[in-house]
Amino acid sequence: MAEPLEPAYTGRFAPSPTGPLHFGSLVAAVISWLDARAHDGTWRVRMEDLDPPREEPGAADRILRTLEAHGLLWDGPVLYQSTRLEAYADAMQHLRERGWAYDCGCTRREIAALARQGLEGPVYPGTCRQGLTAGKSPRALRVRTHDDPICFNDRAQGEVCHQLASQIGDFVIRRADGLTAYQLAVVVDDAFQGVTHVVRGIDLLASTPRQIYLQSLLGYSRPIYLHHPVVMDQQGAKLSKQTHAPAVDDETPVENLLKVMDFLGLDGGEPGAGVEEVLARALAGYTPPDSPLPSRERSRG
Repeated sequence: MAEPLEPAYTGRFAPSPTGPLHFGSLVAAVISWLDARAHDGTWRVRMEDLDPPREEPGAADRILRTLEAHGLLWDGPVLYQSTRLEAYADAMQHLRERGWAYDCGCTRREIAALARQGLEGPVYPGTCRQGLTAGKSPRALRVRTHDDPICFNDRAQGEVCHQLASQIGDFVIRRADGLTAYQLAVVVDDAFQGVTHVVRGIDLLASTPRQIYLQSLLGYSRPIYLHHPVVMDQQGAKLSKQTHAPAVDDETPVENLLKVMDFLGLDGGEPGAGVEEVLARALAGYTPPDSPLPSRERSRG
């Protein structure tokens, strides 16, 4: 008899504690929450606290308070990536032992001098692919890529295909400062948390083929992806902490949510409503983009 392993939909919101949530990140949280609840799914929160030099003291707790103030209540405990270093090291060792990862001794300046431009900056020229050159010491750890197309069907953007070797190059999974790179950590933790659906901003669309490639190398299942539009500032740049976007005011959650729903084209109701009423009204009007739900069953012998 087949027995469900877990709910058919598990999504997540994964902020970095480099500062409080701003309007753009609140929009991302609401979209992720709406999509999970529309599927009667599980919605998890993961704190991506892997870059201590960029993190702001107290930001993680403040982010959680902001989510609570806006009625965006998550399921299960919050996962902190800072507690997952051993899992990342195991994944790196797995890749290294199979010849899929190698040490790189190149500096950014050396790479820039030899590389051509790709989708997201210089394409690594493969200097250390066959081993470190004389006089170089290991700095970063890179994954070997190839040019077989890696394609996926995004729920919002349609089919996306990348040829990693020529468009991205062998990419870093452990940085020169010893910190785990985003691309590896997010893949390991999505698998650990049983994430079936990833809902995030379109600014991360180019990362997805790399993450799908790592999933295949590590033997993980592939989530279903939805990359939504992001909020832009008056200069046309993504609203972010780097552009000094102001923090969301936790004292005005209804006003904030109504602005989010207006951005999303959803009816949140009137200003006099409560947080739960605004979310319920928006959820009733939310139509998820079409996507098949993955099978989460196994046979019991």
